Parts: sequence; C-alpha cells; structure tokens
Amino acid sequence: MKMKKIKIYFISLLTIGLTGCEKFLDKSDPTATSFTEFFNTEADLQRVTYSSYYDVFTHHTNRRTLFYMLDGRSDNGYARVQGDHHQIIANGNFNSNSTAAEYYYALHMKHVGRLNTYIANIDEPYVEDEAIRTKYENILKALRLWHYFRLTFHWGDVPFFLEPADLEDALQPVTPKEEILNTIFPMAEEIANNLPPDEYAVDKYMFNRYSFKALIMRYALFNERYDLAAKLAKEIMESGKYQLYNNYGNLFQYEGASSNKEFIMHMDIESFSGANSYSFRDLGPHFRTGAGQSYMVPIKSLVDTYWTKQGHSIDNCPLHTKEEYELNPNLNRDPRYAASIMGQGDKFYGETIDIYNTNSPMYYENQRASKSGYWWRKFVSENDAFRNGNLEFGLLRYAEVLLTYAEAKLMLGDFDALAKECINQIRSRAGLDMAEADVTLPEYSAYSQQQWIDLLRNERRIEFAGEGLRYYDIIRWRIAEDVLNQPALGHTRMVDGKMVSLKIEDRKFLSHQYLWPFHESSLKVEPGLHQNPGY
Repeated sequence: MKMKKIKIYFISLLTIGLTGCEKFLDKSDPTATSFTEFFNTEADLQRVTYSSYYDVFTHHTNRRTLFYMLDGRSDNGYARVQGDHHQIIANGNFNSNSTAAEYYYALHMKHVGRLNTYIANIDEPYVEDEAIRTKYENILKALRLWHYFRLTFHWGDVPFFLEPADLEDALQPVTPKEEILNTIFPMAEEIANNLPPDEYAVDKYMFNRYSFKALIMRYALFNERYDLAAKLAKEIMESGKYQLYNNYGNLFQYEGASSNKEFIMHMDIESFSGANSYSFRDLGPHFRTGAGQSYMVPIKSLVDTYWTKQGHSIDNCPLHTKEEYELNPNLNRDPRYAASIMGQGDKFYGETIDIYNTNSPMYYENQRASKSGYWWRKFVSENDAFRNGNLEFGLLRYAEVLLTYAEAKLMLGDFDALAKECINQIRSRAGLDMAEADVTLPEYSAYSQQQWIDLLRNERRIEFAGEGLRYYDIIRWRIAEDVLNQPALGHTRMVDGKMVSLKIEDRKFLSHQYLWPFHESSLKVEPGLHQNPGY
C-alpha cells in the first residue's frame, strides 16, 4: 500500500512537470498525445522559458513568491495575511504541518522536474538558427540551478536530479547540500559563459551572461564562497555594462525604473505577459477609493536603522538624541528613508497621513491600513493610486554587486581600496554627507573587522529595504535569533510623557528554524527525505 501511494504521488508530480503553464497548453494541438507534440517549434522554446520564469520568479500577482513581499518574513516588515505565508515565517509559527512548508518545496521540486524534461528534449523543437536553441537551453539550465540554490538555502540536503526522474530515483536518499553546491557552482559558471553577453532587446528578463553571473555571485555570498563572490562581482564591474542610477528614489518609480543601467535582472511587463503590476495594491495605503491593501508594511526596527545624513547610527550622533530620532524618522536622516518609507505626518497624494484619525482609511486599526503606521514608498507610485500599474522592477541591481564585493573582500581579510570605494559609491548616490560619511576618512581607519561588518550589514539593510533580501541575510549571518525574538513594533509617539510604540505581534525564532521543515506529507511519499532537526 505504501509503495502504491508513492507511485501515485510521483506520477502526479511527473504529470505536473510535463504540463507547465496554461499558456503553454493553450497553444497545443487538441489531437496531440505526447510531450514532443507540444514542444516542437522555436515559439515553444520561448513559451516554456517564459512560463518557467513566470510560474515561480516573476509572477505579478502571487504574493507568496513576489520578491517585494519577502521582507515580511524578516525584521524589516510585517505581512498581514497569514495565507501569504510570510507572517508565520517571521513570527515563528512555521512548522512541519504548515501549508507553507509543502507549498514552497513542491513549487521548486515540481519545476525542477519540468525543467529536466524540457532540457532532456531540447533537440526536439525545430529552429532556423542553432544559436537560438543553445541560448534557450542555457537559460533553462540556469533556471534549474536557481531552484537548487533556493532549495539548498532553505532545506539544506535535498533530492538532486539533473535528468528526468523515475520512481526508483524518487526513492533515493537526498544529496548533501555541500555536494550539490560543489556540483552546481562550476556548472553555473560554465552556463553563464555560454550565454550571450548583452541584454536582449526582447525578453530582457531572461538570463544573459552577466545577469546569471550576478545571480551566481549572490548565492556564492550566501554560501560563504567569498572568493567566487568577489571574483564574479569584479567581472561584472569590469564589464562596464552597469552603473548606479543617479537618483535612488526614482529608481523604484516610473521616473527611473525603465531607463536605468542599474537593473541587472529584470521583472518587467514582458516577464508577466504584458499584464499589470500590482505593487500599489500590495504595498500601498487604502486611500479614498484606491486599491491599496497594505499587505506588507515596514516596521519600527527597520525605520530605526536608517543612518543619519552623516552616516552614523541614531544612537551614536552628537546632533540629536536617539529619542528625537525615534519620534521623528525624517530628522537629519539618510535620504533613502524618505525614498523608501512614509508614515505619520508625511504627505501622500497631497494629503497628510494621520494614522490616529479614526475617520481616515489610514487609521492603523483598519483592516486595509498599516498596523505599523508605516508604508513603503518604494514601488508605490501615486500615479497608480486609482489604477493598475505597469511598473518595472529590478530583481538584482548593480548596487548589490558593489556591496557583495565589499562584503566578500572583508570576510576574506582583504578589505582593499576598491571595497571601500564600492561603499562610498552607494553612500554618495544615496545623498549622505560625504564630508563625514566617506569611509576612507581617518575616523574609519581604526575600525575593527566587527565594526566594518556591522557597517556593511546595515548598509545592505538600508539599500535593499523592501527588495526581499533581508530574510536571506539574517539567516546566513545567523542573527535571526537576535532580531526575530522580539515584538514587531510600529510608529512611536509620546503618550503621557512616555514613548509608546504600536505593537503588531509577538515573534519568536528558534535555533532549528535556520532550516525549513519538510511537510509531513512530503516525508510520507518521499522516503529518501529526512526531517530537518528540531521539527
């Protein structure tokens, strides 16, 4: 009976792996009876590649996977809908019976199976130019490795297949994480070098040589392969293809989102089939008759980490007290704060935000309002207040390349002049006062390695706030036990002479939660899996 259940489950997975996105099937000949009859033209190659991105990485409405929702798993934000899964990851209620455990694992494994099938049949479609086939083959291989980078990050040891699997394969033990990484990092570099070097005029969201190298760089850093991360970052810098956009705030608005050389990996209209973007709905406030739902909002711990304009922390500034900064987040603050976040007293659509006015749709206790009293300004355009948008997003920016180089070189004990220049480029573009924030000034020369680590970690947190990187950072730095074992708080004000912050929820993080659990159902049908410790 047990073998029968496994077989039924595995056949179901194979069926899912072969079917793909509905748009792929919409094209099919109703008389077709085999996979190759669905997969025989250049258009099919484009279609399966598009669906392989869209179903997981560029879906424009699935809040469970949207990159800008992922900060709701961290000490940067709060995601109000439990069904989006981010809330239970942040508050510690994530366990082996959570739907999230099954959802994300099945999502990745299903698409690995699907990609293995596409790649194994890559010679089937007819193409006029073999270079086209080679391009798509390498993009599909790159996508497969992206899944494995995520699988190993979240679960550690997982099943590892680079060919279509059968029932016997499904019963095999998992492969250790390090063995998988030792295989896929060299493979990834080879794939990247076989991709065209330039961004495509059409389908620019698809991997080219340098955008895939940037992704490899990210996961090299995540996995403490600092030599590789630094090498790839330098290659990307020396390519001369990318640069920081001159205005940080506009980079996330219509003014700059489609006209910059900073986005290396794109999530644009082509990547989700010409449909609308919904970042205003997901992140923006409920305003008049608009669609804002405040699904994921910033919280106090993020607000308090923004530097002063001089590049100091708010508890180490001679100009104002920490209390003054907490009560007025706009006071003498890093300009990235106002470009990224809005809250009490700020202007939105010409009106002053008042989260304590019970007659306002922004009243903090309303369902569609922000429980923290803060909203993202990043990705929230007033142009979209009463319409669906068409905003372009950067899934990986050149700023990440610069800060990756700096962090990797620091961790290698080779914190060179270029690493400091990378930090200065970020700070200068942000609008800090470089007369004091320049990290080559004498006051920084006495910094210990830990002081540099603290500076770089905070720089990453501020620069990429709301872009889905914070959870990965607190996991890889092993600081989640520190930052998630405290309540999620919101706006701070004086009440009866005392500072009071809005309380959103209690949170906890246990040491075993650095790895995610396998769902109980997965363990029953995949005997090769072993539950991660602590679950």
